[in-house]
Amino acid sequence: MRLVTVVPYNNQWPEIFEFENSLLLMTLGRVISKVHHIGSTSVPGLAAKPVIDILLEVTDLKELDRCNEKMKQAGYVARGENGIPNRRYFTKGEEQRSHHVHAFVSGDMQIAKHLAFRDYLINYKEVADQYAAIKRAAALESDNDIHRYSALKADFIANHLRLALLDLDL
Repeated sequence: MRLVTVVPYNNQWPEIFEFENSLLLMTLGRVISKVHHIGSTSVPGLAAKPVIDILLEVTDLKELDRCNEKMKQAGYVARGENGIPNRRYFTKGEEQRSHHVHAFVSGDMQIAKHLAFRDYLINYKEVADQYAAIKRAAALESDNDIHRYSALKADFIANHLRLALLDLDL
């Protein structure tokens, strides 16, 4: 059973991201056009599930699909779109996940959304603090049900994503 835990910010998360960034660049090479650290572990000081979320901007999803075996050798499980059209999703770690990789073709609106939300939380510490409180409460209330945990955060995320995109005039 996967445990839903929210822990205080860990100063090692950026280093863990950088290590994985190097591994992904070696694994996928020219398929990748950009790599971004996203999610709560990318926001300094923000409590988070201890899972590094990585956003890949790729040149072509079919070319990325041909790399599934390479990703497996790097410790990842390919999960296809996993509910989000035009995404490729990979997880590392069985029940104790350590990394999630979200891949989209460069220019996809999902990239702008992920980066806008991350940057919004970085720029508005009071919002990040509210988000941390919501995440802690959701983790307690979800009883280790990851879907319930996500649902309990959904309204907050939707509202602040809208504000983050307004900040960017998107």
